[in-house]
Amino acid sequence: MENSSFDLFKSFAGELDPERLQKKFLKSLLKLQNVQRGSIWIKKNESYECIEAVGAEGDNIKGVRLSTGQSSIVGWVIENGKMTVSDPGRDERHYRELEENLAVKSSLILCFPLFLKDRSVYGAVQIIDTTPDKSHINLDKRYLEHLQNLVDIGSVALGNAVLYREKLEEAESLKNALKEYQGETPIVGQSRAFQQSLALVKSYAGSDFHVLITGESGTGKELVAERLHCSGLRKNNPFLVQNCSSIPDTLLESELFGYKKGAFSGAVRDKKGLFEAADGGTVFLDEIGDMPMNIQASILRVLQNNEVKPLGSTRVRHVDVRIISATHRDIKKMVAENTFRQDLFYRLAVLPIHLPPLRERREDIPLLVKHFLAKEGAKAGVSPKGVGSEAMRRLTAWSWPGNIRELENLIKYLMVVTDGETIDPAAISLDFETAAMGGDTVIPQGPVGEARLPARVTQAGEIDFGTCTWLEVEKNYALYLLGKNSWNVTWAARDSGLNRSTFASRLRRLGIRKQKR
Repeated sequence: MENSSFDLFKSFAGELDPERLQKKFLKSLLKLQNVQRGSIWIKKNESYECIEAVGAEGDNIKGVRLSTGQSSIVGWVIENGKMTVSDPGRDERHYRELEENLAVKSSLILCFPLFLKDRSVYGAVQIIDTTPDKSHINLDKRYLEHLQNLVDIGSVALGNAVLYREKLEEAESLKNALKEYQGETPIVGQSRAFQQSLALVKSYAGSDFHVLITGESGTGKELVAERLHCSGLRKNNPFLVQNCSSIPDTLLESELFGYKKGAFSGAVRDKKGLFEAADGGTVFLDEIGDMPMNIQASILRVLQNNEVKPLGSTRVRHVDVRIISATHRDIKKMVAENTFRQDLFYRLAVLPIHLPPLRERREDIPLLVKHFLAKEGAKAGVSPKGVGSEAMRRLTAWSWPGNIRELENLIKYLMVVTDGETIDPAAISLDFETAAMGGDTVIPQGPVGEARLPARVTQAGEIDFGTCTWLEVEKNYALYLLGKNSWNVTWAARDSGLNRSTFASRLRRLGIRKQKR
């Protein structure tokens, strides 16, 4: 019998489909012990997950997760790396709540650890007797040793299959991310303010009127301009970009309008300007607010008459271009101050789009973090890093003065300095965290992120609340939680141990409300 059992379990090594192998492995063990119920559990982060269950009510057990903080037989076996026999009616390790709604209860549990080749434990397998007399499981010492050897063979095969599947999923994820990175750059965001802007992009794409995009630096104005072009009527024609603040005035004019040979020193041949080169397509003028007044007049001529005049030429050339412009400046204020031509502004801003700063769309930060991690992982050929709840909380609380560009650069930095699979919150500097708690709100009761509680800690380590009242303690504690969580009521409620509606009700009763600068 032993030789045939070994041959059966050795055959598992060639099976790479985890689900088929799990069932085959588990059913073989149950057959050897002549019982009808069993389950396989794997440790995942801070929980134990049942990845396979057979027998009576197996569908109600598969997929169940037990916290590592809960007492359970599988948890004990995984953490201690030892086989155990348990009488669930008497064993304090047994997690009874799991079987509360099951019609058939466990009467005796035999649980083995699952080892990888390096003898590290990754899970556990349970063989369960459900008969009242607990007579089906063979507890003979020699038989259990034989069974342990079989489990060891099967567990390595099962571990290899699970790792193989994870590698396939990781490779597919990298493949998809790389395909996304190499193709059209996605625009990520689901917040209401951002979706309203994207709705305008979609609406404007079918038009040929000029578009003015406003928004702070780093909010993705060029990306939106490119999306407008690629989904518009001119998508098969050129899309050319010029940053109006990146080059001197004299060079900007020649870049936009071109020049004739001999127009100035160094002009050894004719050169087409940007407008002429983009004929039939789109010209994106970034930072239009930094354009000098003399060039503004020339741009107005393009808009009015669809013609350009190269430097040194006596002839005009007709062009057909759509102009998408962008600026981080308050362009209306510039018009009022006569630093930007009013007539040019109205011609450029036929179709306006405003992109909100990242601090006004914080719910998009987790999506952007995931996107940039996948993008950088694909470029480097590695799997994306994970982000824990504390690290994500810090990222979400930050005010992001540099907007999406700042976030992207930070993710690149964190990808380099993070050795493990998960980004360590400590990698985000203290200065970053301190500023994060500031955001764009004011906590009037003291230093950023801290409430001035009318209490002190004595030398004996006890808290002395002095003469403060219960209401004062409650109010300052609520302010402390709000400051700690950048005035996110949901997070503050979670830290307080209350549900959100109860916490919000107490804030109203205490007269606490968010104060803006």
